[in-house]
Amino acid sequence: MAAPSFNWWRKDTHRGTPVVVKMENPNNWSMVELEAPSEDDFLNDGVSKGRNKNAKQLTWVLLLKAHRAAGYITSIAPATFFLASAVRRRLSAGLTDTEKAVRTTPRFYSCIKIFLWVSILLLGFEVAAYFKGWEFGAPDLDLGYLNPFAEKGLFDWVYSRWVLIRVGYLAPPLQFLANACIYLFLVQSLDRLVLCFGCFWIRFKKIKPVPKQILPDLESGDGDGFFPMVLVQIPMCNEREVYQQSIGAVCNLNWPKSKILIQVLDDSDDPTTQLLIKDEVHKWKNDGVNIVYRHRVIRDGYKAGNLKSAMNCSYVKDYEFVAIFDADFQPNPDFLRKTVPHFKDNEELGLVQARWSFVNKDENLLTRLQHVNLAFHFEVEQQVNGIFLNFFGFNGTAGVWRIKALEDSGGWLERTTVEDMDIAVRAHLHGWKMIFLNDVECQCELPESYEAYRKQQHRWHSGPMQLFRLCLPDIIKSKISIWKKANIIFLFFLLRKLILPFYSFTLFCIILPMTMFVPEATLPAWVVCYIPATMSFLNILPSPKSFPFLVPYLLFENTMSVTKFNAMISGLFQLGSAYEWVVTKKSGRSSEGDLVSLIEPKEPQQSGSAPDLEKLEAQMKEQEKKMKKPKKHNRIYTKELMLAFLLLTASARSLLSAQGIHFYFLLFQGLSFLLVGFDLIGEQIAT
Repeated sequence: MAAPSFNWWRKDTHRGTPVVVKMENPNNWSMVELEAPSEDDFLNDGVSKGRNKNAKQLTWVLLLKAHRAAGYITSIAPATFFLASAVRRRLSAGLTDTEKAVRTTPRFYSCIKIFLWVSILLLGFEVAAYFKGWEFGAPDLDLGYLNPFAEKGLFDWVYSRWVLIRVGYLAPPLQFLANACIYLFLVQSLDRLVLCFGCFWIRFKKIKPVPKQILPDLESGDGDGFFPMVLVQIPMCNEREVYQQSIGAVCNLNWPKSKILIQVLDDSDDPTTQLLIKDEVHKWKNDGVNIVYRHRVIRDGYKAGNLKSAMNCSYVKDYEFVAIFDADFQPNPDFLRKTVPHFKDNEELGLVQARWSFVNKDENLLTRLQHVNLAFHFEVEQQVNGIFLNFFGFNGTAGVWRIKALEDSGGWLERTTVEDMDIAVRAHLHGWKMIFLNDVECQCELPESYEAYRKQQHRWHSGPMQLFRLCLPDIIKSKISIWKKANIIFLFFLLRKLILPFYSFTLFCIILPMTMFVPEATLPAWVVCYIPATMSFLNILPSPKSFPFLVPYLLFENTMSVTKFNAMISGLFQLGSAYEWVVTKKSGRSSEGDLVSLIEPKEPQQSGSAPDLEKLEAQMKEQEKKMKKPKKHNRIYTKELMLAFLLLTASARSLLSAQGIHFYFLLFQGLSFLLVGFDLIGEQIAT
């Protein structure tokens, strides 16, 4: 767009700076100066005309930019309306988080409204006091003005009494609890920092376990390699979505057929699922795979009972090692060739654990945040403990055990919901060593719904507390060194399993909002913001692609502290929910790709080992027609919603005392609790 060239403007051609504004769209424009300003441009009588004409063109560009910005602003309203509609739809179809999954009722909504109105009433009370000039920061509180014998109105008298009560009775214990949590927070942060330094040292020195012998290729015909007898177990229970891909992946393991036996340990109580799994095993057996199907009539002990029953088979005595894969795990064909050689000439080695990788880590926000947590767990915690301590918690799958180590440690026990951690602790107490292989991965699936993830986390955090109560006497009586006992008791159990969920919930979800209403008890800004941000930054280092989710990860971890704290308490005091075992729901998103890959023969001897995919799909379609398609719904989580209202009310209260960092933290933390409370994160679950 060129500058206009009317006659009346030519008289003032030397007044101002002529420009050409080239504009393709409001986001892509440039201004080119045609002539430098003359001396007359700086005279007062010539400034207004020329510059006003050129300013019109710049104003036009700025107006276009402003119009575009206004478009973004106006889109906030429909976006908010859409979000409110989605919340309303999810609430109408939601279920409460009770055991019976009762449909939400008007009574439940009434309770939420009452709690919200009470919070707003308390906030209004504080606002009224603030505008009357009675509310100050803790250091400037004028207690003389609050003399109860002074003449005041009713509101003055009530508020002065409230201030005196919180100064004398509420603030001291709250500040003591806050200081205790800060101390625990610093100790746990130091532990995490040490782990990160250990991981850096491992990378810097390129330390990793190396087997003493590299196995030859089976196709070369060299039979001098280390090929011991290996038993492979696939425990499953109603795993209809993923059974086929896991069985197919295990049947394609690159190991001599005469040296391997696959046990499919089916605990399913659904007759249709049993038939499907049994038929799948039969197909692979007809293709020459050494595989057996086992089904228990009495399903005692959940997974531990299933594994214990399988190890009691008479033929197990012929095998030296056992590899375990859960139903959604798909090992690569070279898995055994990368793990089993570490046992050669290393009689003290009891376990080789591989790392997990995830086929659906980018499925939604929930899976992305889970990936951050698990990447740190494997890259830092498991690797550092494996390298420097030869001990870590067995992950329950994607690992190879020496059968002698299992038997020497007492075998599988059904006393807790974390049988994998139980056997690892007992093996460590008996002197067995463990190796973690960070460069050997096994694909699996992350929970995609918050309900499934919540139940998984409850089991993972209640079980360790059960185990701690049970094995503490054994740890004290064991013959291992004192520093190993201290590591298990104080670091492995107390600090990482008990203290972490305790201070996360107490400090950030209870104490912090309470300090807004009791300002005499304070939390410094470095506790609220800087240390948590630093720890989250360290947590996200093993998964650098997740850096955009740094803040959501911090908020979500604090939100999950409610579930983890409840689980820790139930496990520590042996409450009923501590023994709850729910199989994590799988989606089987990777099934189709894995089955297609299985159809393509990778080795001559396995060319006919793939199942008939078309026939299987036809069978599944027929069954889906017979079965009613389940409806998807969302749950309403009452604890998270109550904390959301508390945090949001506290964030509004923090504005009165001009605490900026506290306000932003409380605001966004309250919003995250609100999203989780309404089950707006992750996929919907089917009934």
